[in-house]
Amino acid sequence: MYIERLLLKNYRNYDDLEVQFENKVNVILGENAQGKTNVMESIYVLAMAKSHRTSNDKDLVRWDEEYAKIEGRVKKIHGSLPLQLVISKKGKKAKCNHIEQQKLSQYIGNMNVVMFAPEDLHLVKGSPQVRRRFIDMEIGQVSAIYLHDMSQYQKILQQRNHYLKLLQTKKQKDETMLEILTEQFIQMAVKIISKRFEFLHLLEKWAMPIHQGISRGLETLKIEYKPSVDVSEDQDLSKMIEVFQDKFVKIKNREIDRGVTLFGPHRDDLLFFVNGRDVQTFGSQGQQRTTALSVKLAEIELIHSEIGEYPILLLDDVLSELDDYRQSHLLNTIQGKVQTFVTTTSVDGIDHQTLKEAAAYQVEAGSMKKIQ
Repeated sequence: MYIERLLLKNYRNYDDLEVQFENKVNVILGENAQGKTNVMESIYVLAMAKSHRTSNDKDLVRWDEEYAKIEGRVKKIHGSLPLQLVISKKGKKAKCNHIEQQKLSQYIGNMNVVMFAPEDLHLVKGSPQVRRRFIDMEIGQVSAIYLHDMSQYQKILQQRNHYLKLLQTKKQKDETMLEILTEQFIQMAVKIISKRFEFLHLLEKWAMPIHQGISRGLETLKIEYKPSVDVSEDQDLSKMIEVFQDKFVKIKNREIDRGVTLFGPHRDDLLFFVNGRDVQTFGSQGQQRTTALSVKLAEIELIHSEIGEYPILLLDDVLSELDDYRQSHLLNTIQGKVQTFVTTTSVDGIDHQTLKEAAAYQVEAGSMKKIQ
């Protein structure tokens, strides 16, 4: 799939922008703070209905304006698909093929993107929250059911935390409601964990050979899901539910004392091992970067294997963070296969055929034009 046309209205520093893109590498050039990353982010937001840079939607709306609008036309195997997202104080309205979508979970997945930005290099060494967000965003692109389950889980978690707080402050004494919420919470939690196990198993399958290629056959990558409850992927859902119920009984008093839920998918983590050693703790910076790059390239292949089309790749200021060898590996992998957007202040020093054949655009103070 590829995006043919992008329109921005009142988005960040763009007043009005309409641009056509080609189904190859599109290089977006410009000095810092001119709006390169804003274009990249708008493509991501059009796909995911949320930003990778901020959780506050009003940051996306141009100063002093009421709303921001992103429109795009995506070319897929079965034809063109118009998408539209309007962001305002009232929330977000999404249209697919000119039809308003009742839920964002129905909208997400119509256009698939893989974003690789400098902060993604923190995937390995950053906090567990970064890795959980990564898992949730990626599974959400290929599974609407997962998005729905996650949304339900968050609601129940919120209610459960609220009730634990009431028990902690003695505003409530009856624990029956806690039992009911816990039952609902466990039902959703095991579904989510089961899907994460399945996804990470697939991700590892695609990432291992990529990692071996980048490390010239010297390293083997393993990806391990680390739940906060002692469950494993060979257990069926009923066994997982049993383990969760035992855990609840053991820590119920501690949860009431603390007024918060102490177990579940919102506390899980992800571990990366290279040659049997935890990369986060023992890996060199080079190994951490190779791991992050392998995982991102694996995402492209995984999405392709799930939906039958390649996603759009967004490389935001990341080439300058990679050495020549990793740069070449990345560009060789995508060549002629994936529509790619690259932001950079300059392509000097990047000697690769893919960039020589790329379409180039200049961004300056919220305007963007193609370089002939």
